[in-house]
Amino acid sequence: MGHKTGTERSQSLLLPERVEDYVGENNPVRFIDAFVDGLDLDAAGFTRVKPKVTGRPGYDPADMLKLYIYGYLNRVRSSRRLEAETHRNLEVIWLMRQLKPDFKTIADFRKANRAAFREVFRQFVRLCRDLDLYGRELLAVDGTRIKAVNNREKNFTTASLKRDLARLDERLEKYLSDLNDADKNDEPSSGGDGSASMLAEKIEAMKTRRDRLRGYQKTLEETGETQISLTDPDARAMHSGTRVGVGYNAQIAVDAASHLIVEQTVCNHVSDHGHLAQTAGAAKEALGVEEIRVLADGGYYQVDDLAACEDAGITPYVPTPRPRTYKDGDRFGKAAFVYDAEKDAYLCPSGSYLTRVARGEDNGKAYTQYAKRSACSSCPIRAQCTATKSYRRIHRYDKEAVLVRVKARMAASPEAMSIRRSTVELPFGSIKQWMGQGAFLMKRLDNVRGEFSLTALAYNIRRAITLIGVPALIEAARA
Repeated sequence: MGHKTGTERSQSLLLPERVEDYVGENNPVRFIDAFVDGLDLDAAGFTRVKPKVTGRPGYDPADMLKLYIYGYLNRVRSSRRLEAETHRNLEVIWLMRQLKPDFKTIADFRKANRAAFREVFRQFVRLCRDLDLYGRELLAVDGTRIKAVNNREKNFTTASLKRDLARLDERLEKYLSDLNDADKNDEPSSGGDGSASMLAEKIEAMKTRRDRLRGYQKTLEETGETQISLTDPDARAMHSGTRVGVGYNAQIAVDAASHLIVEQTVCNHVSDHGHLAQTAGAAKEALGVEEIRVLADGGYYQVDDLAACEDAGITPYVPTPRPRTYKDGDRFGKAAFVYDAEKDAYLCPSGSYLTRVARGEDNGKAYTQYAKRSACSSCPIRAQCTATKSYRRIHRYDKEAVLVRVKARMAASPEAMSIRRSTVELPFGSIKQWMGQGAFLMKRLDNVRGEFSLTALAYNIRRAITLIGVPALIEAARA
C-alpha cells in the first residue's frame, strides 16, 4: 500500500472566490474586527484618526490596531513578522482587507500610540464587566519581572561601580609596578603580561575604562539614582532570584472568579513595596464596586500601603514576613513583646512593661519608642533579648494597628495564599509561556507600558473566548 500523495503544484484548483469563505464564524479575528470597529479611537488618544485633506492617504488606525491585537493574540509581536503575515496569512488578509503596510509603518504605529493601548485594554475590561464575567468580590495582585532590551553588562549600580573601580585601581597598581620593573631591567616583565609596550597599552585601556566608570558614578550622584542602564535608560537591575538580569516590574490585578486581568501597569521599581493600594484601587474603580478584598504576597507588606488600602475600601490579605534572624543565635523578636492598648505599653518576655520614651521617624514613617532601662539592667534573660550593653527598645509605628488587623485576618483565612497563587499565576504563566512574553521588544518605560497593555488585552481576549465563546463576544461588541 502506498502513501498519501498531494496534488501537483502546477495543477489549477477551484478555490473559493471570496476571502470571507476562509474565515469561520467562530474565528477570533471576527471579534477583533467587531471590537475595534466599536471603539472611539479619537477619544482613546490614537493619532491620525481623522485623515488630512491633502497629502498621501495613510492607514486607518483601526486597521493597524486590529493587526497588532491579532499579532499579540497569536504570539506575533515583531513588526517584521506582522508585515510577513499580511502577505501569507489568510486570517490577516481577511482582517486587513488585503492591506499590506511595511514593517516601519507598523512599528511607528505602536510607538506613536503607546498610551492609547491602555485605554483599549480598559474598554475591553468594561465589555467583560457588562457581560458579568468578573466576580467583583476578590482580587489577587502580584508582580513579575520581564527582561528589558538591556544586557546586565550595560547596567551599573552604585555598588557595582564602587567594586569595579576598586578592582581597576588594584590591577592598575600591579601593572604600573610591572612596567617600572620592565623599564629598570630594560626587558620584558616576569609577570607574563608581555613587553613594556604591551603593558603600557593595557594601562591606557584600563585608565580609559576607569574614567568612563567614574563618569557613570558622577551621573548617579548628580541625579540621585542608584542605577544607570546604557541601552534602555529606564530599565533596572532586578533581584538575582527573579532570573531577570535587567528589566521591568509588571503589576497586575486579577479577578479570582474569572482569572481575567482587571488592572495592569509596568514600573521600574525593583520591589513590590507601595504598589498594592495603587493597583488594587485602580482595579476597584474599573469594576465599579464600593468595597473589595485583595490578596497579595509578603512583598507588599508595607504599613502605609496597607493603611491606604483600608482607607480606600480595600481589605488586604498579606502575610507577615518572616522575623529577623540573628547570626549569634536566637533572640526575642518584636513579636515576643505584647502591646497593651489600655496601658499604652509593651509587655516584655520577662514580665516588665516598656513605656513611651521618645518619638522618631524611619524612612518617613513616624513611630513611638518604648523602653524601660531599669528593667533591662537587672533582667535575667537579657542576653536573649539584646546584645548591646544598654537596653532593649521597641518601635511602634503610628499605623501599626493596621498590621495587627492584617495579621488577624490572615490567621482567620489560612487558604488565602493558595487562592492567590491559583489566581494570579495563571495569567503570568500564560503571558510568559503560551504568549512567549519573556522579554520586551521596545525600550523606555512609556513604550514598554504600551506593549504590556497589548499583552494583557490579548490574554483577556483569549480568556473571555474560553469563558463564553466568540459569537457572544461579537454580539456584545456590536451592542
